[in-house]
Amino acid sequence: MLKYYTVTRIEGEYAYLRDDHAPETEELFLALALLPLGTDVGTKLKWENFQYEIL
Repeated sequence: MLKYYTVTRIEGEYAYLRDDHAPETEELFLALALLPLGTDVGTKLKWENFQYEIL
């Protein structure tokens, strides 16, 4: 499965991600440690095979 997200905000060690194909759904709450280095607010991410990649 392939999904695209945008980081909408970062609070402490956690990030909130919006699903780019379903923005009306609830944001995903995720530990920054699971995201690639360099992830910041506004970063576009691709999720595939249980890994995130910065676009």
